[in-house]
Amino acid sequence: MRWKLLLRPSWLALTLVVFGFAVTCYTVLAPWQFDRHNEREATNEAVRASFTEPAAPADDVLPTAGPPGPEAEWQRVLVEGTYLPEHEVIARLRTVRGEPAFEVLTPMRTTSGEVLLIDRGYLRPDDSEVPPYAAPPEGTVRVEARVRSDETDPQARPAFANASTGGALHTYAVDSRVVAEATGLDLRRGYYPLSEGQPGVLNPLPLPQIDAGPYFSYALQWIAFGTMGVLGWAYFTVRELKPGGALAEDRPTGGRRRSVAEILAEDEDPAPDPHSTPRPR
Repeated sequence: MRWKLLLRPSWLALTLVVFGFAVTCYTVLAPWQFDRHNEREATNEAVRASFTEPAAPADDVLPTAGPPGPEAEWQRVLVEGTYLPEHEVIARLRTVRGEPAFEVLTPMRTTSGEVLLIDRGYLRPDDSEVPPYAAPPEGTVRVEARVRSDETDPQARPAFANASTGGALHTYAVDSRVVAEATGLDLRRGYYPLSEGQPGVLNPLPLPQIDAGPYFSYALQWIAFGTMGVLGWAYFTVRELKPGGALAEDRPTGGRRRSVAEILAEDEDPAPDPHSTPRPR
């Protein structure tokens, strides 16, 4: 039976590669893009809600312990307290609106005694250095900020200070845990970027664009790629099983294996009838 031809090692290897790729598309790559689409939709909804919901005291929004939950992300909160500029940290290697930037992180001790990491905004580098910037106001101030979860540095690098930083603490991620370890402060988890016009704000961080992004279409593309691979395998399987296929046992011994392009060209332009009369040139 011709189906036994499909048990040849070369064809089994091809089958394994094609179906492995298809399964990866269906179970890994497409779901990954669907998850990113859902995350973007959740972020968009949270940002939209933050424009309509009034700012609330931080103690009413934040959990009593642990990091801010997903339901608190992007909410506007009111914080009253005193800046601690002696524990200020610069977040380096940042990108804002597609250009390099630094972010200024200044802890604030609230009137309730807790310490929050306030993100005062960003600065554009001055010849790769942190430019001069205004100090935060002294005394007790009341600010409006948004709730953000801590970032995570994949390399888990600690904050550092050396000659290149002018003695100022620098960090690679906006992470209250890293700042707490470097400063010795008992910081509440998360960080809190200031809104525009707030006391101590520099250049406020822009909000994310509210759009769906390309992730849903990417997911559909991975599904299409997996389906095309299976359909292509099925087409060439049927084609190879036909008489004259590359797997056929009656192929002339020692004959050169025809390429797919030659097979398709033969199908489109069949050989001329040897008994027909040639046309005059």
